[in-house]
Amino acid sequence: MIPLSVPNLKGNEEKYVVDAIRSEWVSTSGNYVSKFENNIKSYLNVDNAIACQSGTAAIHLALILSGVTNNNEVIVPTLTFIAAVNPVKYLGADPVFMDCDDSLNLDYYKLKEFLETQCIMTKNGLKNKLTNKIIKAVIVVHVFGNMANIEKIIELTNKYNLKLIEDSTEALGTYYLSGKYKGKFAGTLGDFGAYSFNGNKIITTGGGGLLVSRSSEDIKKAKYLSTQAKDDELYYVHDHIGYNYRMTNLQGALGVAQLEKVEEFINIKIRNYELYKSKMSTIKGLSLLDYNNEARNNHWFYSLVINDFKLNRDQLLVYLSQNKIQTRPIWKLIHTQKPYVDNQSYKIEKANLYYNKILNIPCSTNLKKESIEYIINTLKKA
Repeated sequence: MIPLSVPNLKGNEEKYVVDAIRSEWVSTSGNYVSKFENNIKSYLNVDNAIACQSGTAAIHLALILSGVTNNNEVIVPTLTFIAAVNPVKYLGADPVFMDCDDSLNLDYYKLKEFLETQCIMTKNGLKNKLTNKIIKAVIVVHVFGNMANIEKIIELTNKYNLKLIEDSTEALGTYYLSGKYKGKFAGTLGDFGAYSFNGNKIITTGGGGLLVSRSSEDIKKAKYLSTQAKDDELYYVHDHIGYNYRMTNLQGALGVAQLEKVEEFINIKIRNYELYKSKMSTIKGLSLLDYNNEARNNHWFYSLVINDFKLNRDQLLVYLSQNKIQTRPIWKLIHTQKPYVDNQSYKIEKANLYYNKILNIPCSTNLKKESIEYIINTLKKA
């Protein structure tokens, strides 16, 4: 089976992890966690970051620091992995679901229309006229590593005094090539940025995540909350509810090694994407979804778009599986999921279309040229 996306662990991972084991610092204390934080801050050119247990934990902390509580709302995309939205419910708040654009990212124009026509500014903040609830934040996901329209969305969040949380769990290494934010990385432009180092991400720590913020005070508070909110570590005094969200030293050791290879991994991703795209140009009814040209996108996942093909999405998935090729349909839209069917959604149109015609195809950084050619030939036979 050619897997969809698996880690590439051919660098210094074993060396650093063994070193961490021999030091006997294997839990949430140890040099590798802080080293990973410092190295990734240098890579992203940011001053404030904290390593945590997952991208989900990073989003949860960002929402807390954004002041989201019960009886508030947060604007979110419907086309994303559900982990981007669940933390809203952790806090007793409600999501409001937005459509995607042709990049699969949150639609700026519909967001603008919603804020202008469906909301009103009050002394307490922006109020949703339908629910009478105050909207506190917007979560934007850079889907599959493709830079969302952050430059324009920032104008909206600034205008309406909303916190902007960038879910960059799929977008480490994506940065603007032009415009106002030239050279700035996805996840470093909003009030908060969340990254994931799950096993299938561009780099992995086995699990793990990272929260970045423009505010040093917010990161200081995030570290406090992520280590069980200890006000006195000796006598175990806790004045607030905290969480066990700190990254472990073993994960940090993996992260330090993986980060050494991140640019190499991105170059491989781009090269393989271009190879797929050139060879797929002769297959009628199939294409690869484009990445926008405003950014150097990390090309984390490749999206096969199925249009007027002999097989529909599910038939093609089964056919490829029978030929030892693992693929994945795009996520079931969150506004249709059982926990969220009663929440508000706004003019969901393109997300419905893309849901039925996208398959993610193998994209690991250790994917061989011969495997890509086999996949292309299998698609031609379909």
